[in-house]
Amino acid sequence: MENGTIVHIDYDLYNADSDKLIETTREEVAKEHEVFDEARTYEPMITVIGDGRLIGGFENHLADADVDTEYTFDIEPVDAYGERDASLVETISQNVLLRSVRDPNMLAIGAPVEIGGRQGVLQMLRAGRARIDYNHPLAGVTLRYTYTIVKVVEDRSERVATLLQMNTGRSDFEVEFDGDDVTITLPESIAYDQNWAYAKFSLVRTLREHLAVGTVVFREVHEPRVASEEE
Repeated sequence: MENGTIVHIDYDLYNADSDKLIETTREEVAKEHEVFDEARTYEPMITVIGDGRLIGGFENHLADADVDTEYTFDIEPVDAYGERDASLVETISQNVLLRSVRDPNMLAIGAPVEIGGRQGVLQMLRAGRARIDYNHPLAGVTLRYTYTIVKVVEDRSERVATLLQMNTGRSDFEVEFDGDDVTITLPESIAYDQNWAYAKFSLVRTLREHLAVGTVVFREVHEPRVASEEE
């Protein structure tokens, strides 16, 4: 797969040492391992090859992958989330912990906590002391991926729409090309998104990097409000 290719990937991620399922995009696999979550939607992951969004070991494997072919391979920690670093495990006073968390009643061993803007996991809480592990939860773990590239997005307008969805979580944009210039009609409700003013500049850069587009026009349409009969 060439860098910049937009793909849909179904995958299952396991701890290679314990065979425990960590994550999956497939509903049937989640049910098989008794981790099915009714609150989430199981669907292929969308990513851009070589975009740096995935861990290094996965990115490297995708470079030589083909569509509709299932692969299973292991990734050592050095190419995943790194080895565990003992210096990232710290002990603090219980009072500091209680002042730092929003809801002390939610504290539990193994639960995530945020201290001074750093994300960690509470390992120990006793005798007025708390131990926080700031290592990534998968640090030191050898990962096993089973994955299939189920789709390559080739249509130019669909590629733009897909990049928009990846960066905003929305799928209600309209995309129209005129040569290499692209006009993107925005959903009216995006005007209420405080992050949009900043996100669109990042989107322009992404579209130029991956699609070599020319002029990018963001088009706003505000339809007149029609009063209901009751009004």
